[in-house]
Amino acid sequence: MSLQKTQSMIQAKNIGKRYGNDVILERVNVNVEEGEFITLVGASGCGKSTFLKMILGIETATDGELLLDGKTIPDEPGSDRGIVFQQYSVFPHMTVLENVIAAKGFQKSSITGYLFGKERKVAKAEASDMLEQVGLGHALGRYPHELSGGMKQRLAIAQALICKPRILLLDEPFGALDPGIRADMHALVLDLWRKHKLTVFMVTHDLKEGFYLGSRLWVFDKVRHDPHSPNAYGASITYDLPVGQTSAPLYEEIDNRIRPIPDISIDAQSATPENLS
Repeated sequence: MSLQKTQSMIQAKNIGKRYGNDVILERVNVNVEEGEFITLVGASGCGKSTFLKMILGIETATDGELLLDGKTIPDEPGSDRGIVFQQYSVFPHMTVLENVIAAKGFQKSSITGYLFGKERKVAKAEASDMLEQVGLGHALGRYPHELSGGMKQRLAIAQALICKPRILLLDEPFGALDPGIRADMHALVLDLWRKHKLTVFMVTHDLKEGFYLGSRLWVFDKVRHDPHSPNAYGASITYDLPVGQTSAPLYEEIDNRIRPIPDISIDAQSATPENLS
């Protein structure tokens, strides 16, 4: 008896994305299994966040197919996909607890985010538990302006997880945080990933962070280049690596692709008296 092959949770089939004549992504082919933690790295503007937004449903592919459980991803966000941005998406006039309850309310299609009666009581209990999990159990009555950057990001994560998503999307969530706070956030996200059995996609500009977190790292880069038309070709996934199994030379090669070293000779040639005047 032959075993039936299980279908991947996410399937990208020859994905392409362009805006007018500017090509952002091309020939992206990749499968993701449920429960994986993918980090996405690459130079600025190479389409990492665009790919994340496609999974969220606020961007659609120009070419190819992006499937969730074998079906085209809806062209709008859903409660099965939560997202956390670098900029905090919190309501300044609400307390920490009220912010998370409101996130639950919006899931119920409430225009205002307010819940009443039994629904609010249940949501309050769930929100309190979630805030405890992210380390904000002591700050339920505080307002966002009373929180540090790390605390605001914990709040944003609680808002995303209260809706019990299967997929958590993180778009450079720790870029503005100090190194010590980032280390705490890394531990938190890894703990929540395992505890809630999430499938995580995280964009980062920090290659060390990308290789430290999760289980798999993608490098977005352009394979084809046209010096006369830099936006004629898009990026694709040039490396798809298991975390923790990368040699030092390969790490340095990827790092140089993401953060190219300036050509000093070219800079020196351009620094002529005419150019400096």
